Amino acid sequence: MADVNRGNRPLSPHLQIYRLPTTAKLSILHRITGAGMTLGALLVIWRLVAGAVSPEASATADAWLTSWLGNLVLLGCLWALMYHTCNGIRHLWWDTGRGFDLEFTEKANYAVLGGSVVLTLLAVIVIV
Repeated sequence: MADVNRGNRPLSPHLQIYRLPTTAKLSILHRITGAGMTLGALLVIWRLVAGAVSPEASATADAWLTSWLGNLVLLGCLWALMYHTCNGIRHLWWDTGRGFDLEFTEKANYAVLGGSVVLTLLAVIVIV
């Protein structure tokens, strides 16, 4: 039977004490953006279905998606796509067995964040 004497073993630090590394935070953000892109996909589907249903439904979808709130949500979905793509490229690099030393990893963290912002801004400039 397993040793259940927990008195001699250290306890894991609580999240208020332990600071997550940036790579762990970005991993969590990668999962959140992956799930969040579902919202963007649903908005695209809504717009396409509304256009197929009737002119009134199409006008309603257009009115909502072109409002300031709709534009903000679409901008967030665009950033999520760019972030998820940049982080996915980093994960592909890791799959080759390279880029695991701490110095490179820290640089890659900021490259992913900066790259996602730059790509989002470039996409907005091209779209507008």
